[in-house]
Amino acid sequence: MRALGLMSGTSADGIDAVLVEFKGDPSKPTWKILNTGSYAYPSSIREKIIQVGQGLKINSKDWLELAEEITELNAFAARNCDPDSTAEVVGCHGQTLFHRSVNKSKRGGSLQILLGPLLANILNQIVIYDFRSKDIASGGHGAPLVALVDESLLGRLYGWRGVLNLGGIANLTIIPPKTGIDKTSECLGWDCGPANSLIDLAIKESTNSSLMFDENGSLASRGIPKLEIIKTWLRDPFFHIEPPRSTGREQFGTEDLYKRKKQLGDISKEDLLSTLTTFTASIISQDLDNLFRLKNIRLIELLVAGGGTRNLFLMSQLQKQCCGVHIRPINEIGIPSQFREALVFATLSWWHYLGKKVNPKYITGANKPILYGVRVDP
Repeated sequence: MRALGLMSGTSADGIDAVLVEFKGDPSKPTWKILNTGSYAYPSSIREKIIQVGQGLKINSKDWLELAEEITELNAFAARNCDPDSTAEVVGCHGQTLFHRSVNKSKRGGSLQILLGPLLANILNQIVIYDFRSKDIASGGHGAPLVALVDESLLGRLYGWRGVLNLGGIANLTIIPPKTGIDKTSECLGWDCGPANSLIDLAIKESTNSSLMFDENGSLASRGIPKLEIIKTWLRDPFFHIEPPRSTGREQFGTEDLYKRKKQLGDISKEDLLSTLTTFTASIISQDLDNLFRLKNIRLIELLVAGGGTRNLFLMSQLQKQCCGVHIRPINEIGIPSQFREALVFATLSWWHYLGKKVNPKYITGANKPILYGVRVDP
C-alpha cells in the first residue's frame, strides 16, 4: 500500500513530502521510499507562522486565511511528490503554532493549523490529520510522535539504539536491544529542548534577517562558547524532568533568547552562536548521561536526523560530548535525514487506515492505546 506523508516542523521553513510503499506486518513492515519533495514556505508565510507562534495576535479573518494558505501549500507539496495521486492515504501533520506541556495542574495542549476536509477535497484522496489531540485528551503530551514509529521502521540492534532529531526542537527515541536481558524493555522517547530554534532566531536577529540559519555552522565554528554559562543553563528544571516531557517555541523562543543574551552580555555574534550551538549539544549529552544514571541504559549508536545534521559545528560538538556513542547521520541507513518526520506521518496514516493502535505510555505518557489521527474522506 502507498501512503504520502506531509510534514512541517517547528522551524517552519517549509513542507517535506515523502511517498512510501508499505508491505507486510505493520509492526515490522517492509517499506520503500518512492519519491520525496520539499516546498519552502514563502518568506511572508514563514514570518507570520513564527510570529503567531510567539504570541502575535491576529483577527479571525487572518486565522482563516492562514489556515487556507497552509492547506493549499500542503496540497501543492503533495501533488509535486505524487503527481499521479497513487497514494491510497495522505498523512498530513499541519503546522504547529502552539504547544503546551503537561504539568501537574494542567493538561497538555497542541495546536496544528490545517483544514483537513479542504485538503482531502483538493487532492481527492483520503487524508489523516490532527495526530496529536487524542493523545493529549488521554493525558499525554502529544509529542514526540516520531518516537512511536522509529522502532518499527529501523528495527533493533544488539545494544540500545538512539535516534536524535535536530529540528527546531530536539527529541530522542531510545530503542531497546533485540537480545539479552533488556529485550523485553519498551521503546522510550522525549523532547530534549532547543535544537535550532534559538540558533535560527539569533542569526536572523544578528544579521537583520539577511541570514535565516548558520550554514554548516560556519559562524558558530569561529566563536568561543561560554562554557560556564552553559553549565548554569543546564541546571534549568525543565532539563531534569523525567520523561515523558515535551516542549516547543513557546518555551525556547524569542523571550528565552533575549534572557540568555542578557546573561551573556556584550559578545560577538560568532561567540553567541557558538554558545547556543554548544548548548544544544550539551543538552543531548546531559540527557544521555541522565539516561545511564537513572535507567542504566548506555547507547551503542545514535542516528541523527533533521536540519541540524547539516550544521557541522553542532555535529562535531555532539561527537565531542557524547563519548563512547557511535554517532552518524540517519541517511547512512537509507532514511533521508530531511524526510524522516514526513516518513513517520506516512506510517501513522497507514496505521490509521489499517486500524492499528499504538501504546504511547512510555513516550508521550498517554494512558491507553490510540489510533492516531482523524480520517477525512473526499
